[in-house]
Amino acid sequence: MTIVHIIILAFIQGLAELLPVSSSAHVVVAEKLLGLDPSAPPMTLLLVMLHTGTMFAVIVYFWRQWRSTYLRDFAAVRTIAGPIVIATLATAVIGEALIKIIEKTLLRGVAHAQIEDLFGHLEWIAPALVAAGILILGTGLWDRRGRRPEPLERDPDAREAGIIGAVQGLCLPFRGFSRSGATISAGMLLGLAKARSEAFSFALAVVLTPPVVAREVWRLMVAQRHDPSLHLGSIMGSCLLGAVVAFFAGLLALRWLSRWLEHGRWHLFGIYCLAAAAVVGYFYVAGI
Repeated sequence: MTIVHIIILAFIQGLAELLPVSSSAHVVVAEKLLGLDPSAPPMTLLLVMLHTGTMFAVIVYFWRQWRSTYLRDFAAVRTIAGPIVIATLATAVIGEALIKIIEKTLLRGVAHAQIEDLFGHLEWIAPALVAAGILILGTGLWDRRGRRPEPLERDPDAREAGIIGAVQGLCLPFRGFSRSGATISAGMLLGLAKARSEAFSFALAVVLTPPVVAREVWRLMVAQRHDPSLHLGSIMGSCLLGAVVAFFAGLLALRWLSRWLEHGRWHLFGIYCLAAAAVVGYFYVAGI
């Protein structure tokens, strides 16, 4: 993995992570085209560090809005903390259950199977992109045609937060099932305003990223015991470079996403996911 590889992957991740098109699917395909192994511990750590870069882009982009809403006083913090905790717990329960089921079934023939072993399989990424595309396209068309009640200019309540968190949990094991696309769509389908759904979705991303980073650091440390050629220090240096590039690309993507949400173009992201699924399917058939 060279510096050029890192910059390419970071730019792809930064642009795609904050658009509802599954950054992970894009990065995995790019890694395969570059001759890299998406399931290797250094690559999965790089991916989550790129997520860290975009997490800071989210914080910078939404800081003014969050400061005037979620963080304006202790009462506001307490009000939003409840839904975020509920959503995160739902994500953990659904996501961990799915991961264990997959590891015990689809990966039962793999020694010391981990969900990351599935990340390089294009035959699973393509269907996940189709599922995300259908969800986003359906939500966008429903919203565009005005078939839903007046959207609620408020944050989700406990029930709605649980549903959004459960949807986020469904995304965790599958590269291609866009986390932001699924959670924002879920919020919109529940009747929340687009901007509220977007802000809540990315607040969940900020909470979710640190434990995911910790998991991948631990995974790399375990792998290092069996392969002394893996140098955690040099790998972390490369990952930090990628995080910086992903941060600036993420800021650019967020500006684009917000404009498209407000102008009723959400369904176009669904069309893109379906087209991307066709490309990934072609790569799989071609043996890439």
